[in-house]
Amino acid sequence: MSDSNTIAHRYIALWNETDQDRRKALLADLWSENGCYLDPLMQGQGHEQIDALIAGVHDQFPGFRFALVGKPDGYADQVRFSWQLGPEGRDGPIKGTDFATLENGRLKSVVGFLDQVPAAA
Repeated sequence: MSDSNTIAHRYIALWNETDQDRRKALLADLWSENGCYLDPLMQGQGHEQIDALIAGVHDQFPGFRFALVGKPDGYADQVRFSWQLGPEGRDGPIKGTDFATLENGRLKSVVGFLDQVPAAA
């Protein structure tokens, strides 16, 4: 699972999962137990808080989907990838770049930067 491309795709699949039970299973498989997430708008630590963050994005942007932009890259225990959030198959109005740190092949921390956010978001 340490391949940066695989990790980024699994991460995006997790953020797109709307079924709470499936999302929790994906989260448990991808993230370390005490993993943490941080971006300019929200933060959480541990599976329960990260799951709540993801559910909150689904509530705020119903029907929107995350998609990778460009090619993920990484080295050692670091992964970097860019994404967009918007209607499926269209250019997303919200874009960002995430930097992940791995521990034993699982996400230990993710720091997100918002590259493009419309005023209405």
